[in-house]
Formats: sequence, C-alpha cells, structure tokens
Amino acid sequence: MITALKVRLEPNNKQMSKLFQSAGTARWAYNWTLAKQEENYKNGGKFINDRELRKELTILKQTRELNWLNTYSNNITKQAIKDACDAYYKYFKGLAEKPKFKRRKKSQPKFYQDTDKIKFKNGKVRLEKIGWIKLSEKNRIPENAKYTNPRVTFDGVHWYVSVGIEIQSESVDLTGESIGIDVGIKYLAVCSQIEKPYKNINKSKKIKRLEKKLRRLQRKVSNKYDKNKKGERYVKTGNIIKLENNIRKLHKRLDNIRTNYRHEVTTEIAKTKPARIVMESLNISGMMKNKHLSKAIQQQGLYEFGRFIQYKAERQGTEFIEADKWYPSSKTCSVCGHVKAKLSLSEREFRCECCGAVIDRDKNASINLSRYEVS
Repeated sequence: MITALKVRLEPNNKQMSKLFQSAGTARWAYNWTLAKQEENYKNGGKFINDRELRKELTILKQTRELNWLNTYSNNITKQAIKDACDAYYKYFKGLAEKPKFKRRKKSQPKFYQDTDKIKFKNGKVRLEKIGWIKLSEKNRIPENAKYTNPRVTFDGVHWYVSVGIEIQSESVDLTGESIGIDVGIKYLAVCSQIEKPYKNINKSKKIKRLEKKLRRLQRKVSNKYDKNKKGERYVKTGNIIKLENNIRKLHKRLDNIRTNYRHEVTTEIAKTKPARIVMESLNISGMMKNKHLSKAIQQQGLYEFGRFIQYKAERQGTEFIEADKWYPSSKTCSVCGHVKAKLSLSEREFRCECCGAVIDRDKNASINLSRYEVS
C-alpha cells in the first residue's frame, strides 16, 4: 500500500530563491507544452506525444535563448511536459476541461523531483541542483526507502516536500462490527456505534476568534488599498504586503487546525477496529451551490474527511463502503424500517408515524447506514 508523507522545508534565502526559480521553470515548461499542443491542434495536427516534445526541448536547450534551462534539473521540465500532455489528452477524450495556462501570480509554485535523485538523511533532503535542505521534522520520512512521485510545493507561506512510500498493511484484530457515519454541518460526524457526536470545530471559540482577527485584517488591507488608489490603479505598499502575508499565515493556521481535527476524528473512529465502515456518498459540488450553506460545507472539509477515513480503514483491513446517494438513510426509521415520504432539514428529530419512535435525526441516519447492504 502506498501512503503519502509531507514535510515542511526550512530553506535559507539562497535555497528559497532556487526553489522559486525551479517552480518557475516547471511553469514555463507546462505553458510551452500547452502552446505547442494548441498550435498543432489549430493546424489540424494530431496529439503530440510527450516524448516528442521532450526531444524538441532538449535540442532547444542548446540555443542561446533557452540555454538557461540547463541550470535546473532536467526532470523538472520533463515531468511538467508530461503533466501538460496528460491534461490535454484528458481534454481531448472529454474527461476534463481544457487545461489553462499557468500564471505566475495565480498558480501554485511546485515542481517534480526524480525518484532516484532525491535523498533523505539526518533530517535533511537533497534536491537535485539545489542541495541539502533542512526538514522541520527529522524522522518523518524514512531514509533509503523507495519513493514515488516526489513533489515540492509552496502553499503561500511554507515550502513542502511530499513523497509516496510503500507500507505494509497493519495486522489488526477487527471487532466484526459495522459502523455507519453520517456527516453534516451541525456535527462533523455522528457514528452509529459511538455515543457522542463529533462537534463542528468551526463553532469553537478558538476558530471564531481567529476568523474575527482575519476579518479585521481583511478590512484593514481593503481600506489601505482604497487610500492608496491612484485613478483606476491600486498601489501595493510595503504595509499592504505585510498585512497580506499575515492574512496568508492566518488562513494557513485555520486550515491546519481544521485538518488536524479531521485527522483526530478519523483516527479515533478507525481505532474502534470495525469490520466495515459505511459513509454516505456526498455530492459536494451540488451542495456548494447553496449560497447559504456553501461556506459552512467548505469549512467542514467533508470530502477530505471521507478521504481520510477511507485510507485509514483500508490500511488496517477495514472494508470502506460508500452508500448510494439516493439511499434514504435520514427518512428511514431505524426501529421499524418505515420510510417517510418527506423530511425537511429543519426537523432535527426523527419521529416515526408507524411505531412512534423518537430519535435524533443524524443518529438515526448513522444506524441505517451501518445496516446498508450493497446491491
């Protein structure tokens, strides 16, 4: 089983510049590939294989205009070309939208490292043509392991290196139980076999205090932009840059708190060692269209929650099942099996007209999910 590990880098100023330049090289190669594919398509040509484009770029590197590419790892441009070709191929097949050119100010800085060239030793990582960079966690990534898809990314605040490594599935004695998980906005998760629901961390005092601080900083930066406006142009001063950096850091801190909480909850559920976990299939993109709930849904990170619980379950041999999105888990009585014709969102208690049972709406749904049978 392949698991991904991600660790923050602690580069010095010289290494920081090299990281940004390497990411810029990858962006250039990606855009160059898209331009080649589009020009070829307009001229009625067939899809260009990434091997052909890599050969062409190797020749172009000998010219004076593109000689600067030799300063950076060949694997950066090679993988960027492959990524662009894969994206364009999916577009041709109708599997994805047309890939867009990457802009320096809007695209995430990132680049690829070769699996044979990347090395980890004594709390440092060796990146090709950059050198040894200190890691924030010393023993997070094992040394002398077989790595897959090494990537270096920048999230607006810090640089990270991520690799995939193969691990053995854990030998766990499962209980034989089936757990149903109902996720939502009021609570992050309600489990059939766990008495207390997992709260929505976005309603905690800590998150609300940080969000209040974030709103203040955003208003402050907006006012400074208005004061420094010259005609139709906004002037970005040193104070604005400082404030925007603080806003990015605050966004990152909020994201870290939420992600850590999802990991804590999913780990706790997985540690109950059930034979199977059933979770409802969610139409996140459809739910996000509701303007009243979109922000709350985004903050909950329900898709990421499902991804976490799935890989943690599979790692220990627990079967993970996604129930059909049309399965009436909320409308079905967990006592007698009667299915209600209608159940509004405002009804937080499930009241059965058939047997008279009264139970919390989310708890009722989780019990029904635990009994879900794949058709």
